[in-house]
Amino acid sequence: MRALFPGSFDPVTQGHQDVLRRASLLFDEVVVCVMFNSNKTGRFPITERLDRLRAVATGLSNVTVDSHTGGLLVDYCRRAGIDVVIRGVRDVHDLDYEMPMARMNQELAGFETFFIAADPALAHVSSSLVTAMSQHEGSSKLLSAGEGRSKGEEGRE
Repeated sequence: MRALFPGSFDPVTQGHQDVLRRASLLFDEVVVCVMFNSNKTGRFPITERLDRLRAVATGLSNVTVDSHTGGLLVDYCRRAGIDVVIRGVRDVHDLDYEMPMARMNQELAGFETFFIAADPALAHVSSSLVTAMSQHEGSSKLLSAGEGRSKGEEGRE
C-alpha cells in the first residue's frame, strides 16, 4: 500500500524524520511530499527542502520524495494512486487541527488518514519553534540529521 506523508517541511525536524522512519516500516511505499501551505511563509526554498528530505530518507529504500505546490492534496493522491495520508500528531491540539481535514479527505476522495503519535522526546518540536529559535545557539539539535542553516544563511550571524 502506498502512503503519502505531506507537509511544508520548513525546516525538516527530527520529529519529521522520526515519523517518516516509522511510516516506512508500516507501508510498502511512502511518498514524502513538500506541499504548499498558504498559512505559512516559506523560510527555505522548495528545492532545498526536497534535498533535505532526500538526505533524511537515505537508507529508507521504500521512501520517495516529491513536491506538489498547486492544487489540493486529494488531487495529488488521486493522480499518484495513494490511498492513505500519514500525519504526525504531537498532542490533542494537533489532533483537533487534523481531524476535520481527515474527515474531508475521506469524504472528498475516500482515502484514510493514518495518525502516528510523536515520540514523547520530540513532541515539543515544531517547524515553527525551530524557525523562531534559529537565531540562537542550540536550535540545531532540533533539526533532522544533516539539517542546518539555509544555504543563503551560511556565514551570517
